[in-house]
Amino acid sequence: MSNEHIEKSYENNTPENVIVTGGGSGIGEAICLRLASRQRHIYVVDIDLNQAKRVATLINQQNFVATPILLDVSDHLAVLDVLNNLPNPPNILINNAGVSAIGNLENTTEETLDRLYSVNVKSIYNCAYAVIPIMRRDSRGGLIINLASVASSVGVSERFAYSMSKGAVLSMTMSIAKDYVNSGIRCNCVSPGRVHTPFVDNYLSKYYDDKSSQMFAELSKSQPIGRMGQPEEVAALVEYLCGPQATFITGSNFPIDGGFVTLNS
Repeated sequence: MSNEHIEKSYENNTPENVIVTGGGSGIGEAICLRLASRQRHIYVVDIDLNQAKRVATLINQQNFVATPILLDVSDHLAVLDVLNNLPNPPNILINNAGVSAIGNLENTTEETLDRLYSVNVKSIYNCAYAVIPIMRRDSRGGLIINLASVASSVGVSERFAYSMSKGAVLSMTMSIAKDYVNSGIRCNCVSPGRVHTPFVDNYLSKYYDDKSSQMFAELSKSQPIGRMGQPEEVAALVEYLCGPQATFITGSNFPIDGGFVTLNS
């Protein structure tokens, strides 16, 4: 596929329709707000409709366009029904929804493993399964960005189920990129380190309670740069990957981790 074909949507200022799963808070919210420009229509997908509505309202108040969508992305039939009936067919999919859990193999229950598989792995399959046929019919092709993790690439203690799921995200990214490159569909993943979101605050409150401040400091220091990332920093990287300067990029993993993967040795 020629560069002229790939860049056509940018040159002609053609509207882009973007699905962001888990768009109601944290990194997903920051991505929605960041991408709500360049005539992009943002579908804010979340299992919490109130949160999706809140983010969509913020976008619409800036005279951009967003639609909140209530959806359990682990439900295959529900995903097919919703994503195949959007008023404006999507040509960008951001698979951001995810959950975490603490534990090594021995203290990870089957229930926990299944839950992380359903949300972190199956949801990516579900959403990509729904939108890839739509993208193949679009002369512009399409783009899929998956949110992976530093745990996709290195061993992280007490994160067996989470690491399993995020390793799968990295592998799925490469597989999709390989299989659909000739259809004009690109697929990349972004691998954050520890990012300060409500997800992190809830995690610390749930598992560490009275030691949450101490653990926050320790988690921050585990990244050589000495702090946690901010959702807006991840969103800025995603925005670049969605832009016209990134049309030569596919099948790639982008760590954004304060040096966690390469400098913690």
